[in-house]
Amino acid sequence: MTTTAGVATSIRVTPVSASRRREPGTPQPAFGSVFSDHMLVATHRDGQWRDIEIVPYDQLSLSPATSALHYGLAIFEGMKAYRTVDDHLVLFRPQKHSERLNRSCRRVVLPEVPEALFMEGIRELVRLDREWVPPSDEGSLYIRPLLFGADDTLRVKPAASSRFVVMTGPVGGYFSSALNLVTSQEYARAFAGGTGDIKLSGNYGASMLAEKEAQAKGYATMLWLDAKEHLYVEECGVMNVFFVIAGKVVTPNLSGTILPGVTRDSVITILRDLGFSVEERPITITEVIAAHKSGQLTECFGTGTAAAIAHVSAITHEGEELTLPAVGRREIASAALDRLVQIRAGRHPAPEGWLVPI
Repeated sequence: MTTTAGVATSIRVTPVSASRRREPGTPQPAFGSVFSDHMLVATHRDGQWRDIEIVPYDQLSLSPATSALHYGLAIFEGMKAYRTVDDHLVLFRPQKHSERLNRSCRRVVLPEVPEALFMEGIRELVRLDREWVPPSDEGSLYIRPLLFGADDTLRVKPAASSRFVVMTGPVGGYFSSALNLVTSQEYARAFAGGTGDIKLSGNYGASMLAEKEAQAKGYATMLWLDAKEHLYVEECGVMNVFFVIAGKVVTPNLSGTILPGVTRDSVITILRDLGFSVEERPITITEVIAAHKSGQLTECFGTGTAAAIAHVSAITHEGEELTLPAVGRREIASAALDRLVQIRAGRHPAPEGWLVPI
């Protein structure tokens, strides 16, 4: 294979001998538990991306000394492909995911993935496994790009060799009902100067204990507060969070500890296009409680690639539960979700660059 400016000019494809595709009409599996026939793999060493292939989905062969396993040199993205109502396949805002992946790369000194490799590799992968993409009213094809340090050494240093892997799988909904959240004065998701604004694998591992303890008490997930004062609202589980207060939509601003979600950005754009006021600013749990007591807190929801928009039914802070109005009475989140679904299905015109054909 030849390379130009560190990018392969072609992608080798080894197709499966027989597809493992699920039969149409069978129930959707648990999110992220079934994978399509193929995966994209590539290696970076000596300053170039090479060995770029699409191969049958299978296990990876790794040394026990692989640096990612010891020092957390691993980042990822989460994005989706959709089948429109006229049976075309599209990627939703892939350039934004490419940009965010490379922001993550720079933060942990992993090699950036050229947009040409990211885009064409994923498009070719989805083309090959197009039969795995569910109909527009049944779900989507989840796409998981992963990049990790692959050095065979225990020395603590930036990776000299890295591997890029992209896998896909059909998915339905992530949450089956509205979420009840709980805050913590003990745990924090991110710290100023840390890695809260990138998709570092270790960010998610570090949140597991808090999530487990919350779920043991009957809560769905965390409402994360800032690490210094445990006062400012940051995220909702693994999603960005929005509140509707006195008819205005409020979401925490991107302060360096909050992941710049692609769905977050999409929802902000959609809500403003629909005529709603959206404020990106710091918001404290104290303000949320006061808004609830005055009857001005009418909605709360999370946004993310996996869940799209997830309604919040209640928030508990230091033993005080804030119960929100029934989902059926909520105007703003429902309007945003409906428009988002219509855009992805091709029923409503998409803003420029949002839908990229396969």
